[in-house]
Amino acid sequence: MEFSIYDFSSFTAWIDSSLRASMSPGWAVAVEMILIGIAILIFYAIVGLFLVYAERKVCALMQNRLGPNRVGPGGVFQTIADLVKLLFVELVPIKNADRVLFNLAPFIVIVASFMAIGAIPFAKGLQAIDLNIGVFYLMAISSMGVIGVLLAGWASNNKYSLIGAMRSGAQIVSYELSVGLALVTMVVLAGTMQLSEIIEGQRWGWFIFKGHIPAVIAFVIYIIAGTAETNRGPFDLAEAESELTAGYHTEYSGIKFAFFFLAEYMNMFIVAAIAATVFFGGWMPFHVYGWDGFNAVMDFIPPFVWFLAKTFGVVFLMMWLKWTFPRLRIDQLLTLEWKYLLPINIFNLLLMAFLVLTGLHW
Repeated sequence: MEFSIYDFSSFTAWIDSSLRASMSPGWAVAVEMILIGIAILIFYAIVGLFLVYAERKVCALMQNRLGPNRVGPGGVFQTIADLVKLLFVELVPIKNADRVLFNLAPFIVIVASFMAIGAIPFAKGLQAIDLNIGVFYLMAISSMGVIGVLLAGWASNNKYSLIGAMRSGAQIVSYELSVGLALVTMVVLAGTMQLSEIIEGQRWGWFIFKGHIPAVIAFVIYIIAGTAETNRGPFDLAEAESELTAGYHTEYSGIKFAFFFLAEYMNMFIVAAIAATVFFGGWMPFHVYGWDGFNAVMDFIPPFVWFLAKTFGVVFLMMWLKWTFPRLRIDQLLTLEWKYLLPINIFNLLLMAFLVLTGLHW
């Protein structure tokens, strides 16, 4: 078997052929699904812990503080210590709570983000599933998390949790429109919803450059709406500590609280990964047509490094937004979406369609 960090297709094909040679096709598919699930679980845990640590460091940088610096070198083991603590914290039963829905809610939130990660292409051949409606699938599956949020607020038998859940529901449903229209704008430019083809279409220029001004506008709207959809500041009204203690997960403790906490950071990673894929070429290196030497240097960097660098760059931008702007009121939040972002998005979509029909884009 020839293995390359630049193309994982041969490696995944070797795993598939080896399994099918040693067992029936049905069992081979089952084992492959288990292996993919374990890989995503490990990746989920590592990236989630890293993002919590990065959030604290970025926050400290913005506020001119040190951040975690005691547990491990540079405080790198602080998030692991927090995880161990949450694993051993008692799961406090809530009086008069709807026990079934209360216990189900955190699993819905975390499973939705799990399913979204499966469709994200990390490198060539390094993707759990390449759907021909990949963008549509990600939009649909990422919106399922709000069900868990609403269930958590309703089942907790707590007025603060219920208010936080209702705020989150109104916020996510509203800003999903702008997220969807921003992605549809780029789908019009790409001519396909399949993520692998979208990336291939950016071989000689990322869409953020090829799409002219409409692509830039779509990216700005997507970042704003994506930040709001993940309940992150300055759109964190669902978790407003000064008003709602902790919002919809006020009554949760231990590992159940950790599920909500981890899912928020992984949703941020998913939003950033989609932005990196659709606007910045995903794992595709930066190429300039005719610059063969420059392109060869860019191709030397492994594709998954390109993808992670772009994704974490967008993540840093979202963290920057959180620690720069004050929290919006609920009326300001909805006004921003319905009176400004949505009309701009619709006009931008029409403008992109005009550029594509007339061939004015690069």
